[in-house]
Amino acid sequence: MKKLSCCAWAVALSLAWAPLAQAEQAPAMLPKSVQAGPCVEGVCEYRLQNGMRVLLFADASKPTVTVNLVYGVGSLHENYGETGMAHLLEHLMFKGTPKHPDIPGEMQQRGVDKNATTSLDRTNYFASFPANDDTLDWLLGLEADRMLNSKVAKADLDSEMTVVRNEMEAGDNNPVGVLMKRMRSVAFDWHNYANMPIGARSDVENVPIGNLQAFYRTWYQPDNAMLIIAGRIDSTQALARVAAHFAPLKKPARIMPAFHTVEPVQDGEREVTVRRSSELSLIAASYHVPALAQADSAPLSVLGNVLGDNPNGRLYKALQEPKLVAFAGASGETLRDPGLFTLVAALPKEGDPGKAEAELLKQAEAIAASPVTEAEVAAAKQRIGNAIEKRASDVNAMAMALSEYQAAGDWRLLFVQRDTIDGVTASDVNRVAAAYLKPQNRTIGRFVPTATPDRALIPAAPAVASLVDGYKGRAAVAAGEAFEPSLDNIAARTESFVIGDGLRVSLLPKRNRGQTVILDASFRFADEPSITGRSYAGSWVGPMLMTGSERMDRGQIAARFDALNTQAQVSGGAQGAAIRLNGKRETLLEALRLAADVLRHPAFPADQFEQLRLQAITGLEFQRNEPGTLASMALSQYFDPWPIGHPLHVESIDQSLARLKAITVEDIRAYHQAFYGSSVGEIAVVGDFDPVAMKAELQALFADWKAPHAYAPISTHYREVAARHERFSTPDKPNAVLLARQNVSINLADADFPALNIAIGILGGDPLKARLGERIRQKEGLSYNIGAGLSADESRQGRDDNGSISIQAIAAPENMAKLEAALREELARLLADGITAQELRDAVAEKKVAREQSRAADAAIAGLLGDHLYYGRDMRFEAQRDAAYQALTVEQVNAAIRKHLKPEQLSVFVAGDFK
Repeated sequence: MKKLSCCAWAVALSLAWAPLAQAEQAPAMLPKSVQAGPCVEGVCEYRLQNGMRVLLFADASKPTVTVNLVYGVGSLHENYGETGMAHLLEHLMFKGTPKHPDIPGEMQQRGVDKNATTSLDRTNYFASFPANDDTLDWLLGLEADRMLNSKVAKADLDSEMTVVRNEMEAGDNNPVGVLMKRMRSVAFDWHNYANMPIGARSDVENVPIGNLQAFYRTWYQPDNAMLIIAGRIDSTQALARVAAHFAPLKKPARIMPAFHTVEPVQDGEREVTVRRSSELSLIAASYHVPALAQADSAPLSVLGNVLGDNPNGRLYKALQEPKLVAFAGASGETLRDPGLFTLVAALPKEGDPGKAEAELLKQAEAIAASPVTEAEVAAAKQRIGNAIEKRASDVNAMAMALSEYQAAGDWRLLFVQRDTIDGVTASDVNRVAAAYLKPQNRTIGRFVPTATPDRALIPAAPAVASLVDGYKGRAAVAAGEAFEPSLDNIAARTESFVIGDGLRVSLLPKRNRGQTVILDASFRFADEPSITGRSYAGSWVGPMLMTGSERMDRGQIAARFDALNTQAQVSGGAQGAAIRLNGKRETLLEALRLAADVLRHPAFPADQFEQLRLQAITGLEFQRNEPGTLASMALSQYFDPWPIGHPLHVESIDQSLARLKAITVEDIRAYHQAFYGSSVGEIAVVGDFDPVAMKAELQALFADWKAPHAYAPISTHYREVAARHERFSTPDKPNAVLLARQNVSINLADADFPALNIAIGILGGDPLKARLGERIRQKEGLSYNIGAGLSADESRQGRDDNGSISIQAIAAPENMAKLEAALREELARLLADGITAQELRDAVAEKKVAREQSRAADAAIAGLLGDHLYYGRDMRFEAQRDAAYQALTVEQVNAAIRKHLKPEQLSVFVAGDFK
């Protein structure tokens, strides 16, 4: 399984704003079975007598809790003939225990957002939920139970094996993933890092259940686990709950298996060529580099940023700007054992692979001729530091990050690595580039005999204890207030007003951890008659805005936003423009001024346009034979009622390519001048900011820029479309795609929307527990991913009603007929029998938790406030919608199903290699 809202300022400002470190003191008294360990910047470790480690990271400012259970087992630990076993076992851990026979269903009832991932070094199971002591206690009990008591049964293995195989086939549709997998298998001679977690198909299909059960008993034990709990928790109570559930688990008598394979020094260039059906040409080069704990890991991380940053990295300037490639990037692995540092580039269809490859290798292996400068290192360290700071301000993100560093040796390496990167110099970066990025240490695609190999010696990592013992860390990030994201509190603390004639604003200031703030602005202009025939040029304005203004070029804009520690997006389209900022209190206004300048005074540089056009053409050519794209494009065109030239018309790939080749920079510049303006729209700001200063800035920046054409939304209406079945052949694509759609006359404000929404959720809302997932994935093992959704129209005035019910699924091509038959049977059963009272209770409970939890994120609150401003709603609408869900009856839901669900009108489009 890879799968992994609005505000105000009335709560007392006199609340103490205690530093996080002070709020996270170790519990005064520990349970008898618990021993205290080190604490670093608010993260505290404890150890149970059975060997299990526990990390607590309390933060009262977010009303959520993340529980992340990490096992020290991944594809590294698999034996010959058993590749993919760790990942396969991850799937089976959701199949239940005698005490918990339906884990997905129990999680769904409690509104727990769950997932799990398997990597080279570890497997983790994580769950997030609104802070609730009972839910936390239940989840800890579940994890303790399935640590030792999971069924791992033959029947479940038989059905899940085909699901995992389908996941494998979906990955095999991706050219980049396929190439990386092949390169890894060639780069390593003996180390298990040669194997991706998905495993070999034959191993996954044939692994004996006894082997899998033995693997489970060996690795799923308390002395091989670390439990991370982060969020709004009471550390004393949380630790007591952990001890109550996990301390009774006995430490196993077995000795933990040890792995002693060390990858030998590579003694010459290696190559691998993959020939598969695709329109995308790729070049990549991988080099062996040390483990995370080795000192050179930090300068290698900086080197990856110097080379791979877009738009200020060396690869971008050397390959993308001259249009040798459409995309390029570089990054290194941070693992327990030595891994790979990889550069990769995607070529346009007409690109020259020889020239691109030569330049890619030059940038990696000829750094001595053009050494990395201190300025490049400083800029890279700033970008890395900004990302680290963003992560440190989000305890949920920290909970996930800690598991990766634990897998690499010890969770404290997260802080050690951060500090080491701070001290990296240009000399360090140039030294590691010369030491590791050399031809004899390279895997690319060619073999050349060499009389005197220039081997790269990979130094051994020191004992992790020598790096982390006694480490104290820095001062913890100051915590924010304990904001309650209830509808009443959001409404009470939000100030809404209008600037000028039509710029609606909502401000919700509150103290956040790390003084973070979100700004979400949408500006609207133009109407259907004025843009018909010109909207394609309008679609290109947005992508060009960040490529340069009258004062700054693309690189300078990106660098300035980095300096302001702000994630920024300035975009636009045929009838609107947007500014999205994720920044900090002290720099938000300056970042907003920069974004406004980018929006109002774009330069539309011709070279950047040609580069974006090249990327777009390359992407379209790549998608031409992709099953998902073919099915989606055909389905969209079949349901498209709009004529050519209309702003909402759906074009084919060939039509899009023709438009791409015909459009000019002058067309784009003329569109911006003819339509853009900022005096009408919606702006929502949520987080740590000064509302008085913000009001003045918004007035100064946006109120006076009036659009030449007044805004009017395009009305959309329901149209009955006859059922159609289409099948498309995509040779050499082992994963097939099914897309289905039925139009529905529905608006978000309609009285029967909640009932129909719940019904479609019961049908296909959860990939594991909904009816489609439970039958087609869980019982029959036909698909890794299947789901259904309801799209409802919205309108500011009148009643637009262009809704639809959609279903999507993937499967092996030979299983697609079975999947479609099962899908239609489930639709017929839903229509004939309706839903059950238990299904309704579970679905309404899940909806309640999901809606409440969505309001815990500042970005979601800002989006909700923006929607309310545009549609003329307020929190009463949300309260009424919550009440409508709670009041639903089985009879209401079944009536909505009978009224709207028409299986005879369902169009189905499938694509895959059906030979």
